[in-house]
Amino acid sequence: MRYLDAEPNSIAEPGAERASSAKKFGELITREMKRDRHLYLFSPDETTSNKLDETYEITERAWSLPIQTWDLPESERGRIVELLSENSLFAAQVGHTLGNKERSFMTSYEAFFQIISSQILQHLKFLKQVSEASWRKEPDGSPEKFPAVNLLSTSTCWRQDHNGFSHQSPALISTLLSVPSARVNCLFPVDDVAATASFDYMLSSCNVVNLTTFNKTDEPRWIDKNHARFQLENGGASILGFASNCGEDETADYVLVGAGDITTREVIYAARILNEDLPWLKIRVVNIAALSYKAIGTTTARLDIPTFERYFGKHAAIIANFHGYPETLKNILSQYADPIRVRAHGFEEQGSTTTPFEMLSLNRASRYDLALDVARDLGREDLVAKYENILSLNRQHARELGTDMIS
Repeated sequence: MRYLDAEPNSIAEPGAERASSAKKFGELITREMKRDRHLYLFSPDETTSNKLDETYEITERAWSLPIQTWDLPESERGRIVELLSENSLFAAQVGHTLGNKERSFMTSYEAFFQIISSQILQHLKFLKQVSEASWRKEPDGSPEKFPAVNLLSTSTCWRQDHNGFSHQSPALISTLLSVPSARVNCLFPVDDVAATASFDYMLSSCNVVNLTTFNKTDEPRWIDKNHARFQLENGGASILGFASNCGEDETADYVLVGAGDITTREVIYAARILNEDLPWLKIRVVNIAALSYKAIGTTTARLDIPTFERYFGKHAAIIANFHGYPETLKNILSQYADPIRVRAHGFEEQGSTTTPFEMLSLNRASRYDLALDVARDLGREDLVAKYENILSLNRQHARELGTDMIS
């Protein structure tokens, strides 16, 4: 059987190696800062916490007051702007972008990016008017071009091992995807390799807002650079052939879909569980790397219906696991398929300071919760009891010992 990603995917053992997408972004920003002395990083006092501190190797924090011996590298020439105010930083980033037409990144904990949602919407309104104004044009007559406003969202709802409920909110994703425009991209790199493709896309795009969401923890590496680039250039999604037992030319019984690094990992593991317990079942695994308004994919490369039907089939049940609120992804999938086909999992505002797998379980986004959908669908009460028991045992173990039975 032929898998769609047979050529791009050249990793010998998908998932065997682990790496941090956050550290990869730190490496990439540092590399670009060496090349572009006008590139700035805006960060609400979290550069080190967000694992972007490799940037200190090339520049310092912007600072004009007396420097103490205990301070991090600081100078008036520093290009890391740290201030514990997302509002002020976003205003400074937009000023840098519009005034100087220079590129930049802003990073923040996911839960606190929503603070600047109104400011982002105002910037999108400005971009809309730029596209319509006749008095500001590029030399070729096209609308004036500005570098993208690039946002890096870290410390996400799925890994709050010590911060708790106050630090859990993927709300900005839903807000931006609800704006009727062609000026927002929400990117979900599945691993550190995909993070590189997302970084390149962000740097090269103009007159849009890019929100890229990733975790700071070391996560499995699933795909190679060609596959990651293929996703963003060809509709924002692809079949993960290594995780599927159903090729592109076969009819799937179930399509398991992941959008987000941790949530896609759980999809891949759910497919393994089902392959072991129900080996006759035809399962295809699809990863979504980008979403835009009412669409899978980016503003420049949206997934079309024929390609969607190749990946997702025309009749198979779709079980989706999303980094953010499940209805946000379900609403987009419903633009392509009958909503009755779609069951969506994701963050349901459950949990607080707890273990990583238990957080997934509390929000019904774990591998066993996904497998439960299939077991219940098929009337396999034996498997329902098995999976529910595993979840129950882990919950008890996590509460008593503060660790997971399942990694």
